[in-house]
Amino acid sequence: MATPLTADRLLAIFKAEGVKTAEFSGWRTRERDAATGKPFGPVHMVLNHHTAGTNSLAAVAKDGVAGLPAPLAHIHLAKSGLATMCSAGRANHADLMAKNAYNSFLNEEATHPAPSKASGTIDGNDAAYGIETENLGNGTDVYTRAQYDAWVRINAAFCREYEWSAESCGCHKETSIEGKIDPKGPVEGYGTRGRFDFTGQQFRADVAERLKHPANWSPTATTPPTPPAPKPPTVEQQIAALDKRLTALEKRTP
Repeated sequence: MATPLTADRLLAIFKAEGVKTAEFSGWRTRERDAATGKPFGPVHMVLNHHTAGTNSLAAVAKDGVAGLPAPLAHIHLAKSGLATMCSAGRANHADLMAKNAYNSFLNEEATHPAPSKASGTIDGNDAAYGIETENLGNGTDVYTRAQYDAWVRINAAFCREYEWSAESCGCHKETSIEGKIDPKGPVEGYGTRGRFDFTGQQFRADVAERLKHPANWSPTATTPPTPPAPKPPTVEQQIAALDKRLTALEKRTP
């Protein structure tokens, strides 16, 4: 059984993975367990979202939105790559998941079918950690390099702790019966890779690659090529330069 982690343990696994974290006031006890009468856990996957707005931290952690009380996720991930802890308990982020899609993540299958309401549903808030990543979700707003790197690290931290594979990391659009589109948008870059569009498949591949390395590993960053060192002058070039200097000196001699 994958028991939800304590607040202290959450912070510890993210620190080990190199994630910069902050703590929103009251996050350790803010949850939806008591209000819904439904406890959080056991947990079986991570569900990734975009906020579809800007400056969303307060809404995710404390204020909520119309008809949906906070917390709206366990973690808010800013453009800077800062992960702010919003809840250690049940959060309103997943809505209903299609069983066929959920089961593919639960069983860590290599492919994940399109969510089908006909397969039945489960309450995803019971069984998934939720990450809300700051982005407009309009297809043009860019996930920064630092943000994507932290995103991969957060998912890998959960997988490493629970001994899950990267196939336990899903996207809201991959489980929702309501036609959710998140996460969506271009990514500035990751490691040696330049700009690319976010996809669940590529994201899981990046998490899987990270899990092959120790928690303190960092992907190689893109750096400009080092210009070649100048070649030393040939003997002929040195003689020609010396002759030129001597000629100049002779012209200055009265």
